[in-house]
Amino acid sequence: MPLSSRHLLGLQGVPKEDIQLILDTATTFREVLERPIKKVPTLQGKTICNLFFENSTRTRLSFELAQKRLSADTINFTKSGSSASKGETFKDTVKNIEAMKVDMIVVRHESSGVPHYLTRISNANIINAGDGRHEHPTQALLDMYSIRERLGKIDGLKVCIVGDIAHSRVALSNIYGLISLGAKVSLCGPATMIPKDIQRLGVTITHNIDEAIANNDVLNVLRIQLERKAGTNIPTLREYHNYFGITSERIKKNNPDVLILHPGPINRGVELSSEVADGPFQIILDQVTNGVAIRMAVLYLLGTRP
Repeated sequence: MPLSSRHLLGLQGVPKEDIQLILDTATTFREVLERPIKKVPTLQGKTICNLFFENSTRTRLSFELAQKRLSADTINFTKSGSSASKGETFKDTVKNIEAMKVDMIVVRHESSGVPHYLTRISNANIINAGDGRHEHPTQALLDMYSIRERLGKIDGLKVCIVGDIAHSRVALSNIYGLISLGAKVSLCGPATMIPKDIQRLGVTITHNIDEAIANNDVLNVLRIQLERKAGTNIPTLREYHNYFGITSERIKKNNPDVLILHPGPINRGVELSSEVADGPFQIILDQVTNGVAIRMAVLYLLGTRP
């Protein structure tokens, strides 16, 4: 069965069956990444534009590599050095790119809602690669895939998202996706970094990191987003680490079996100690590899949809 929508704008309201289809399809492409020749002709003849108005390393490179692994033609746009810096409107930029006959647009933008707006002005398939504080669906999908790959399931697991929830698009997409697949989701962080109404989404809240480690199977640890002025929500980064940082001592004391995820980039010594970031509890680099497989799956399912 094809995906129910011709776009991937977020995970809010996405059917459980669609999420499972993406994860299952990613398993096939994960095997492709282990072959000597890591390429298939699936999207040969398709043209995909990576429209990035915001800085990115992992997401941009992951999408670009996924497109090349599927044999698609790729064009890359960055705001710096483009006509947007000369005053061209976003709509005109998109219309000019679409006039080059692109089939799909992967968009990352600092403003929430831009991918939804794109669906109104473009005929291409739109994939949200992160919009403001709204959603980052492919990051949540690769997180869920990584959890399922390591623990064998998601249904019934207890997953805690730790850190800067207020500024995080990753948190929202994970909440929607994990709950849809049957996980019990909680949040942990300073009260100043957790939106007051977020419990309406079906999550519970704790402000004690030791309890979070002890009571959960998985911790998805988020970066303190200093570029979004998140530092104003806490006294100092050192104090944040003292109260909410994940250290090997805390893990060994509370739950030696807990699985640690992080979407990157890591602020070492803030969210995670270096010992944890490089240690046996985490699967951070597995997430990066799985991100290519997930994005291959999304591109394939949208690019071949009737």
